[in-house]
Amino acid sequence: MNTSNLQNRTFLALLMAVSAAFLTILWPFHGAVFWAVVLAILFMPLHRRLLARMPKRHNLATLCTLGLCLLLVILPMALISLSLVQEAAQVYERMRSGDLNFGRYGQQILAALPDWATRLLAHFHLSSLADVQEKLSAAAVQASQFLATKAVNIGQNTLGFLVSIGIMLYLLFFLLRDGTALVARMRNAIPLDEAHKRDLGSKFATVVRATVKGNIVVAASQGALGGFIFWVLGIQAPVLWGVLMAFLSLLPAIGASLIWIPVALYYFATGATTQGVVLTGFGVFVIGLVDNLLRPLLVGKDTKLPDYLVLISTLGGMSLFGLTGFVIGPAIAALFVAVWDLFAPETTHPPIPD
Repeated sequence: MNTSNLQNRTFLALLMAVSAAFLTILWPFHGAVFWAVVLAILFMPLHRRLLARMPKRHNLATLCTLGLCLLLVILPMALISLSLVQEAAQVYERMRSGDLNFGRYGQQILAALPDWATRLLAHFHLSSLADVQEKLSAAAVQASQFLATKAVNIGQNTLGFLVSIGIMLYLLFFLLRDGTALVARMRNAIPLDEAHKRDLGSKFATVVRATVKGNIVVAASQGALGGFIFWVLGIQAPVLWGVLMAFLSLLPAIGASLIWIPVALYYFATGATTQGVVLTGFGVFVIGLVDNLLRPLLVGKDTKLPDYLVLISTLGGMSLFGLTGFVIGPAIAALFVAVWDLFAPETTHPPIPD
């Protein structure tokens, strides 16, 4: 028996087992670790500029970068989350007391529909006001139960959330300070061609930056604009609806219109034509154009994945990893495309004759 091969296989097996055990230990805080890596990638250019101004003070430059991250990202998210919890609790109380009745709103919209729309709804067994009210009431009950469950979970998991934030910030400090050396060691340990490692690393960093800057900034902009117009029109819980619009904006081909279109229809159905026109115009010409205007500026054309691949990878990532999946999913999809491009480079085919 070849002793050298046996030793190599034993060492590789030991390496895989220890790595799997280490990942298992980290898994309860995988969200904190992941977001620490994402924030380190995003703020590394800023950290390098600060480090250039104070080359002999690595810890001070890292602390300044960490403070800017707290001020620009974490503090606004904490304030928005606090407002979201408060408004979600208020909406839940209104639904439970009957003050907020989606079945009644559905009746008003259905009564104002033209005949052809009523006949179309008849095919889906929704032509009866009682049926509509029953279905909407059932949906409202499920939504209220969901909100109540989330509110209880937030209250129970406050300590765990704070621990995760602390771990993320602690890890972020060291990733910013020692990230360059860690990346160099990881690249040296990967048994691939140097050009392939460089391309894959560049692709991963570019996709993470593009996904976070593009998707999050666009979603936050659409959510903020949607919440603003809801506040202007006097709709209760504008922060809640704005967050929902921002969340839906992460999904291509769906967007924030799933929130503001039903509200605009309700305004038209109840005779509030001015509010309906204002909301429709704002939704189409302001909220709807944000994606077309901001995304090309924040996400280069060379790094943009096809919309169908972004949609599938985002939904799949969120189903497996929760909210962090909207970054993990597209990042994995981009790496998948990059690896296959390295394995089978795209070739130019002659045009097909007519």
